[in-house]
Amino acid sequence: MGLGLSALTRLAGSKVIERAGLRKPVQNLVSAGTRNGFRVAGAAGRTFKSAQKLGKPARLAPAEDTGLFDLTPSEDQQLIVETVTEFAAEQLRPAAADADAKLQAPEGLLSRAAELGITLVGIPEELGGVGTERSVVTNALVAEALAHGDLGLAVAVLAPSAVSTALVSYGDEQQQADYLPAFVGENVPAAALALQERTPLFDPFKPATKARRTPKGYQLDGVKSLVPRAADAELFIVSADLEGRGPALFLVESSNSGVTIESEPAMGLRGAATGKLHLEKVALPAGALLGGGKADVFTEVVRLSRLGWAALAAGTAKAVLDYVVPYVNERKAFGEPVSHRQAVAFSVADIAIELEGLRLVALRAAARAEQGKPYAREVALARKLAADKGMQIGSAGVQLLGGHGFVKEHPVERWYRDLRAIGVMEGAVLL
Repeated sequence: MGLGLSALTRLAGSKVIERAGLRKPVQNLVSAGTRNGFRVAGAAGRTFKSAQKLGKPARLAPAEDTGLFDLTPSEDQQLIVETVTEFAAEQLRPAAADADAKLQAPEGLLSRAAELGITLVGIPEELGGVGTERSVVTNALVAEALAHGDLGLAVAVLAPSAVSTALVSYGDEQQQADYLPAFVGENVPAAALALQERTPLFDPFKPATKARRTPKGYQLDGVKSLVPRAADAELFIVSADLEGRGPALFLVESSNSGVTIESEPAMGLRGAATGKLHLEKVALPAGALLGGGKADVFTEVVRLSRLGWAALAAGTAKAVLDYVVPYVNERKAFGEPVSHRQAVAFSVADIAIELEGLRLVALRAAARAEQGKPYAREVALARKLAADKGMQIGSAGVQLLGGHGFVKEHPVERWYRDLRAIGVMEGAVLL
């Protein structure tokens, strides 16, 4: 976009343009481009095609019900969490400030993240993955560990697995054969679950994006907002109101005619390189409908996405707690650490208490989801706690650092901005 703006700026000052009477229109274009960013065609994606024929869709079995609510990670889970935590500390945390400033992840970071095999855990062995049963709790622990490094980059890393998870859970045999092989290879495609729209009090169950039937399939029209890695994504799962049936999910390739992308920087999640996905008379085949357009499929996607945001909130809130505790113990005022002041100590304690409550509710919802039990109540509680307490924890982190909390030298101001997204975002991640 910068090169485009530079060229247009030089063009706006050209004498040829002035003689042609076009200076004002070109100047208006420069102004609009600076303010809103240019819309460009979707990423030149790979050609998705079936690598094998499937007789029926492959699904992960529900996890075993032990009859106990035990949050102790299994040996495998502990190993995965330790690996991801180390990656987040060594790769995401140092890159976070630069990604926030430049509105994109550093070159090579996301390919290194793909090498962790995050998408493989949720894909059955018969399709090239390593999954044997639903692993919602494992996914929640991974999301939490990544967000401890940086929430924006965590969303960028997890965006492709949202699409692969949806394909495993709801895709038919043809959709799985066409798309899932790409997610188990060395070059995992950028992909995104696009539910969010730029509407006040947005309700994911009432999308403004419309889908209508055509003789050959469907036509989509609308705009999706805050889509992670939108400019790079090769595959989207898009929600739309299907005439006569309500909200449904569609597979949209970036190479489809009518798909354009526009940069959409936000207050937080800037490392996720969010953008708008414009859909203008996008023609899709009949096989693009995911999950048969069933209402319960759409509802489960929304719930599992909200659960993902709760796990991300817990990870970033833990980062705030881990940062402010040593700070208030080391920072001295009037000859003693500020942690000796009751107001400071109680504020830190409140962060720890609210974080523990949020984490317990989110993991309980995840445990019930992976066992195939009803979990709507637990997700609603986790969503409420994440939206309210997450933002409160971010604000308290800034407050506890005083003037230091307001400057970019310390990461708490970025975490505060990121945590404000929890109550707004729908989609993007999926456990």
